[in-house]
Amino acid sequence: MNDQTRVLLIGGTEEARLVNAVLEELEGVKLVTSLAGRTEIPAELKGLVVTGGFGGADGLAGFLDENNIQWVVDASHPYAAKITQTAASVCRAKEISYIRFQRPPWEATTGDQWISVPTIMEAAPALAEYARVFLSVGRQELEHFADLTDKFFLARSIEKVIFEPVGSKTLFIQDRGPFKMDDEIALLQRHQVDVVVSKNSGGAATFAKIVAARTLQLPVIMIDRPIVPKVSTLATVEDVIALFRS
Repeated sequence: MNDQTRVLLIGGTEEARLVNAVLEELEGVKLVTSLAGRTEIPAELKGLVVTGGFGGADGLAGFLDENNIQWVVDASHPYAAKITQTAASVCRAKEISYIRFQRPPWEATTGDQWISVPTIMEAAPALAEYARVFLSVGRQELEHFADLTDKFFLARSIEKVIFEPVGSKTLFIQDRGPFKMDDEIALLQRHQVDVVVSKNSGGAATFAKIVAARTLQLPVIMIDRPIVPKVSTLATVEDVIALFRS
C-alpha cells in the first residue's frame, strides 16, 4: 500500500474491532472507524471513531470526499443491509476501493431443527404453537413480537430495552457475548424454553445458543440474512488485514 492510505472501516461486529486494532497500528494506514451509534456501550476501538451514521448516500459521499478516503472496509453486521447497499453504491460511483467483510453464515447440521423464515416479520407468526420463547434477535427487533399473547419471552440484548408485550410475560437479560455452551444449555433449561429465535449472524460469539438448542433438541426459528449487493467479499479477518500489509 502507498504511504498514508486513508481507510474508512465501517464497524458493528467483533471482527471489525479486530480489524480496527490491527489497522490502527499499521504504518502507512490512516484509519477512521464509523459506528451507527445504536449501541450505547460499544466495544472499545482504537484511533479516530465517528458515530451516528452519515445521513444517507449524500452524507457518506461528502464524508469520503472531506477525508480523502481511498478504501472502504465494510465490516458492518450481516443484517445491516442498508449501510452495505449505500456504501457499495457510493464507492462504485466515486471509484473508491470497497471490500465487504462477510463472515459465513451458520449451516444446519445433524440434530438441528431449524425453521427458516425469510425476514423478522415472518418469525412472530412461526411461534404460534410455542409457549416459552428465547428471543435472541437484538433489542431493535423485539417490537415485531409485541403483539403475541400467552407467551413467556426470555429476551437478551447488549443494551437495556423496554419490552412489555400485552398478554405475555418477559424476562430480560442484559449481556454481551461470547457465550459458553454449558451456560446457554443451563439458561434454556432453567427457563424451560421450548423454541429459540435467532438471526443467522454467523461467527462464534453467539453460536453457543445454536449448539445448546441442538443439544436439547429444541427448534430454532432462523431468520435468513437480507439480500445485499454482489460485491468483493472476504470471509476472514486475516484476509482483510492482508490487503493493507502487502
